[in-house]
Amino acid sequence: MTSTHSQFATDEVESDIDYEKAQRGVRLLLEAVGEDPDSDALAETCQRRVPDTFATLTEGQREAAKPTMRTFDAETTDLVVKTGIPVYSLCEHHLLPFFGTVHLAYQPTDEVVGLSKLTRYVRWQSRQLTMQERLTNDIASGLKEELNADTVLVEVNATHLCEAMRGVETESTTTTRATAGEPTAAERERFQAAIKGTEGQR
Repeated sequence: MTSTHSQFATDEVESDIDYEKAQRGVRLLLEAVGEDPDSDALAETCQRRVPDTFATLTEGQREAAKPTMRTFDAETTDLVVKTGIPVYSLCEHHLLPFFGTVHLAYQPTDEVVGLSKLTRYVRWQSRQLTMQERLTNDIASGLKEELNADTVLVEVNATHLCEAMRGVETESTTTTRATAGEPTAAERERFQAAIKGTEGQR
């Protein structure tokens, strides 16, 4: 087995994970389930495809991959709500994906962040081996720190392939919520109303 890195991977990505270990690990796993890692169909799976995939899907473990949260002067301290952010992550128990939607809101102090940065931040946080409950908390506490926000509310609705593809083999939706700060009852109501307003659009 050669230990060449993907010709498509950048030097920065190559330095983020140990490609030789990743390649050996994929090879061993394929052999364990009776596959031939050297077959025409699977050679690139070992050498490039899976290592490159895990380099991308674990970017949330690396600070260098975190998006820069550029801010602008806030003209109001009213709640900023963003709904329907797609999320894809990996269950740390089975290395299978869970995916769904993130809704979030924050109350700015002196500055607000560009709306696309919220989506990028969620994507960065989700790219790690984690649990839905922890991811929900990480997004809430992380955004509060990044934005110096008074309050952050987060709701995540996700389907777990470790349930749908194995175990009970049933597809369902799990909802988790996290709050950083102390939102008022009115802010909680506005957040939930915004979420309900998107349900009929999907």
